[in-house]
Amino acid sequence: MPLIIADIGGEYIIKKVGGSPEVKKHLEDLGFVVGSVVTVINTIGGNVIVKVRETRVAISEEMARRIMV
Repeated sequence: MPLIIADIGGEYIIKKVGGSPEVKKHLEDLGFVVGSVVTVINTIGGNVIVKVRETRVAISEEMARRIMV
């Protein structure tokens, strides 16, 4: 399922990162790598706040739709 519909407080393993090569690279640089654990902290105004690699990151709804967990 896409990260955008994941439950708040849920811990998930990233299965796939989609998008153009530039988008994939950007997300990988933020820590969204296949096999990594991501925890959904909150959703605010369509944006998703997650914890990945011990860091909190806010990503847009569009980016969250490209991350499959």
